[in-house]
Amino acid sequence: MFAVIKTGGKQYKVAKDDVIAVEKLAGEAGKSVEIKHVLMLSDGGKIELGKPMIAGASVRAEVVKQFRDDKVIVFKKRRRKNYRRKKGHRQELTMLKITAIQRG
Repeated sequence: MFAVIKTGGKQYKVAKDDVIAVEKLAGEAGKSVEIKHVLMLSDGGKIELGKPMIAGASVRAEVVKQFRDDKVIVFKKRRRKNYRRKKGHRQELTMLKITAIQRG
């Protein structure tokens, strides 16, 4: 059984015991979170699609850790105009371990 969930503006295909990194969610390590934005469920050959979400379906996950991703350098330049800008960005992420997929 797997599900397609939406969190942080992105979609993830998850199954039980998967470990995924998503944009930061509230909660410290060891806490449980519930994601109610389930877009699709598949159990064997049976597929259930939401319009846009499946009513009553949810995915339970445990927070493994909170961390920051690698730095991304953003460099802008306009040639011959003496314009240069350099910025760095580190996205805060949450590592989740999927514990259960519940059907609606």
